[in-house]
Amino acid sequence: MKLADALQNKKEQILSLWVDRTLDSYLEPGFFKKSKDKFANPVGVNIREGLTKLYELLLSKAEQAQYAEPLDQVIRIRAVQDFTPAQAVSPILELKWVVKQVLSADKDTRPLLAELDSFDCDVDRAALAAFDIYMNCREQLHKARIFELKSGNFILSDAGCPSALIRKNQQDKSQIH
Repeated sequence: MKLADALQNKKEQILSLWVDRTLDSYLEPGFFKKSKDKFANPVGVNIREGLTKLYELLLSKAEQAQYAEPLDQVIRIRAVQDFTPAQAVSPILELKWVVKQVLSADKDTRPLLAELDSFDCDVDRAALAAFDIYMNCREQLHKARIFELKSGNFILSDAGCPSALIRKNQQDKSQIH
């Protein structure tokens, strides 16, 4: 059996474990895992779709530029949440661990573990692209916040806007220190 065949044959098992581990990084993963409704659960659905597309691109040996869309689908969500950069990007690298776990559990695919170098390298490239996307998203957030402060719009909308929450978090952190 070839590695590509094994990765394709184990696709559902790998994706299921990968998505579960990614959604487990949230405080309340139960809802994200159960609800398949795109409107009721946009986070869970987008992460599931993005990781599935990324896995398919990795299997097809697609160009790195093609990773951008599914990575953006996953990382843009994580960039606006309370994740550090490492936590936001870690699900991409987690794929390597998931693949090794799934392949090592089957005696027929266990010998293929030694052939994972190229796949691991592709996953690393995807993780680096994910980090670039994360940084671009964070930069957009900070530019929006600066514009909001300069324009004075925060005075009108400070009640429950995301920038008010960011400012409150910063104030809370400064009071602790």
